Amino acid sequence: MRIEPKPDTVRNPAAQFTGDVYLDMIATPQSDAQQAVVAKVRFLPGARTAWHSHANGQALHVTEGVAWMGTRDGAVEEVLPGRTVYIPAGEEHWHGATPTSYMEHLAITENADDPATTTTWLEHVADADYHRP
Repeated sequence: MRIEPKPDTVRNPAAQFTGDVYLDMIATPQSDAQQAVVAKVRFLPGARTAWHSHANGQALHVTEGVAWMGTRDGAVEEVLPGRTVYIPAGEEHWHGATPTSYMEHLAITENADDPATTTTWLEHVADADYHRP
């Protein structure tokens, strides 16, 4: 058994996020047989990801606040604490806080064979798409 030190909180890059978004890494692969990555991500009001997809899909578990999650078909869903959203491999989507509420979620992603291709980042979410609900 090994107890890991508390990692530093990282502010996510403006190229991939709008607003203030902070990440705490919880778990990363510790051997070649492991692929899961788990992170706690906190979004201040109005903050959100850019459009993106994941090679092996993603699970998001909302722990605090109110989340909005959108897909390319124009749907924007409100997700409350305790709910988990599963995003299939390759589905372009975004997620973030509402304009008036902080949001925190756990992000669970399985690395691709080449970890650099796990997430494909695209353009920022337009305000019109974000304010759709």
